[in-house]
Amino acid sequence: MSEREVCASPLVPGERLILGVESSCDETGLALVALPETGAPVLLAHALHSQIDMHQAYGGVVPELASRDHIRRVVPLARQVLSEAGRRIDEIDVVAFTRGPGLAGALLVGAGMACALGVAIDRPLLGVHHLEGHLLSPFLSVDPPEFPFVALLVSGGHTQLMRVDGVGRYTLLGETVDDAAGEAFDKSAKLMGLPYPGGPHLARLAEEGRTDAFELPRPMLHSGNHDFSFAGLKTAVRTHLVRQGWLDRPDALADPANRAALADLAASAQAAIVEVLLKKSLGALKATGLKRLVVAGGVGANRQLRGHLDQACGRRGVRVHYPELHLCTDNGAMIALAAAMRMQTGQATLTREPSFDVKPRWDLAAL
Repeated sequence: MSEREVCASPLVPGERLILGVESSCDETGLALVALPETGAPVLLAHALHSQIDMHQAYGGVVPELASRDHIRRVVPLARQVLSEAGRRIDEIDVVAFTRGPGLAGALLVGAGMACALGVAIDRPLLGVHHLEGHLLSPFLSVDPPEFPFVALLVSGGHTQLMRVDGVGRYTLLGETVDDAAGEAFDKSAKLMGLPYPGGPHLARLAEEGRTDAFELPRPMLHSGNHDFSFAGLKTAVRTHLVRQGWLDRPDALADPANRAALADLAASAQAAIVEVLLKKSLGALKATGLKRLVVAGGVGANRQLRGHLDQACGRRGVRVHYPELHLCTDNGAMIALAAAMRMQTGQATLTREPSFDVKPRWDLAAL
């Protein structure tokens, strides 16, 4: 028996294969999902390349460099996914790609690859909303949710609370009026001299500090609605750094005499963000009367956020669902899954006409 025959997944009658392409920002993700005639979609293989190392020298994502790197990575990753799944390119039934929101140039790379592949193998295309991919990603976990639920979408660019009654049935409950929670993490970390991407570095430093060491604001905590604001928190972190003489001093963290205080500031900032996300989520659950919460997006991997949500929701009899940790960041699996679930519910508009009509700005509620 050949290596290909050993690795190959068995073909299932009536099964459709969806290739997902994600290129909205600084991760190139490809994945292959099987949609059986009955039952839930199954992830066969996925591959991801992160551009963190490339952008680190600039302290943030450089859109032009991101687009060029997607061009280099997208085809090799597609080959890797097909090889790992043991499938041929002509077995793909649908090519799905992130249509938006995201960086225009980066989106165009994914759309271009998907359109070219669709024409080459004569298969239909499906543009997917990036946030819908995040929203549905917990359905690939070992503990998938059931509809309806409240969703907390929390990432570097978005912080929203949604009521989700089914695929494509989304009601916006609240969103950030300025910075997203991920931006608050990243910008605070950058002010403190932590490397890019700042959020995970701040979370690790926070483990050494005290959460009550600095008095930081909890913006809009008592606003009476489900909206968020994090710009004021970032400004408060900057004010404390100025007072201590640490702003724009990368050497401050390296000095053992300062590390404890900086860890306290990191812990206090993280605690403020987590408290706002927690209480706003609980408020949305109470307002809707639902007993199920889905947390998705990169910030959903934060350990303190998960711990506090699990404890608070457990006391209230609320089930909390998360994507697997390796699927919290942008990835092709969530795009292929969202496409599969739209096809499964008859809501997918497939086309054989190649189009580069990407949407850098695209409201999820508009779906």
